[in-house]
Amino acid sequence: MKKEIVIISIIAFIVLIIGWWLVSPLFINKVINEQLPRTSTDISENIQENSNLETEFQGSFVDADSSHKTSGVARVIKIGGKRYLSLENFKTTNGPDLYVYLATNKDSKEFVNLGRLKGNIGNQNYEIPDGVDITSYNYVLIWCKAFSVLFGSAELK
Repeated sequence: MKKEIVIISIIAFIVLIIGWWLVSPLFINKVINEQLPRTSTDISENIQENSNLETEFQGSFVDADSSHKTSGVARVIKIGGKRYLSLENFKTTNGPDLYVYLATNKDSKEFVNLGRLKGNIGNQNYEIPDGVDITSYNYVLIWCKAFSVLFGSAELK
């Protein structure tokens, strides 16, 4: 009897931890407000961060479905020879395991993982690795890896 209580307690504890990991993002927002990256030239000459960037592609986010909502603008910008994906006025339903992908379509079959989503609300930037042919990846996806679920997408044009 005592052994059964210990086993049930351990299982209940594990279920509670997993349940919190899955459900808590729905109630907790993470707000981030990153500035655009700056080049060493910008810093040394004290130039505003917007003066030395070039927007190559841009798109607006759309919801994946009625439960997974995403809004804002995605821009591929070039600053000092490097490319960045900038998410601006961004907002998405939070989730337990969200990542930012550049993808060839909304199914995320072929994609470049830019990293874990920094926050579900606010402006944020992701460096695009050198050698990525941005013309091959015309979608930005907010993707939940744990459940293989799309939260939102933006088509880059």
